[in-house]
Amino acid sequence: MSNSRLQIFSCNSNPELAHSICEHLGIPLGDAQVSKFSDGEIHVQLNESVRGSDVYVIQSTCDPVNQHLMELLVMVDALKRASATTINVVIPYYGYARQDRKTRARDPITAKLVANLIETAGADRVITMDLHATQIQGFFNIPVDNLLGVPILAEYFLDRNLEDIVVVSPDHGGVIRARRLAERLEAPIAIIDKRRPEPNVAEVMSIVGDVKDKTAIIIDDIIDTGGTITLAANALLEQGAKEVYACCTHPVFSGPAIERIHNSTIVEMVITNTIPLTENKFFEKAKVLSVAPLIGEAINRVHHQESVSKLFQ
Repeated sequence: MSNSRLQIFSCNSNPELAHSICEHLGIPLGDAQVSKFSDGEIHVQLNESVRGSDVYVIQSTCDPVNQHLMELLVMVDALKRASATTINVVIPYYGYARQDRKTRARDPITAKLVANLIETAGADRVITMDLHATQIQGFFNIPVDNLLGVPILAEYFLDRNLEDIVVVSPDHGGVIRARRLAERLEAPIAIIDKRRPEPNVAEVMSIVGDVKDKTAIIIDDIIDTGGTITLAANALLEQGAKEVYACCTHPVFSGPAIERIHNSTIVEMVITNTIPLTENKFFEKAKVLSVAPLIGEAINRVHHQESVSKLFQ
């Protein structure tokens, strides 16, 4: 068990989630201000001492990605210079995660660059959720705890008591995630074989698995423009599915995503609050689940030097 005091601070990406995490842990949110100078530079002011404390900074690197990333880096630097014992960055949504390898000549590997920046700023540990590519954990030379959103999503669907479920992966890369959900729901899985001719453009090819007369639940880690998920829903209904639900951990919802999902055949879109839904992104089909209890328990376990993996058993 750590003898240091536990303190939690938040930058500007998701203060509501930070407050919920603090409520779960029964501690106040740290007093800090993250603002901008007149020229747009980030300014962080810590209004209480962190000397000798184990500090956790809550910040999703969501839109505007670069501003939120810079806020995190400056906050970590401020905490390091203020003599915090450990600085643990909690990044519910890790931006740039989809740039994790070279897919064409001369491509950058930006997920690795971001990892380097976070380490250089002075972070001692990273806690995140559903990394788009799990190998990103290896981009860091500090401990990384990658929490899973599947247990939260599974609990919701179990409470719904849906019948004849089939869990659907929207691509081959999401099969492990779909199988995790399927095991918890005691349901079979299906896979959508798709071709992506260019970024943010998906073309459904075929469905592997039996979906006829079943309630399909499509699961993904990130929904960005909504093209893949809405095309998948149409393909499932064409193959005889009764109805289609969709769920994801990170609702990026950029560009035409909201309009596409709202006008789609999807009955309900189940998401978590790793990325906050602004007022203009709320829509009737959205069901938001909180990750605050999971992240709060993970922080508590890390602080008391207990196993984090037990959260997923």
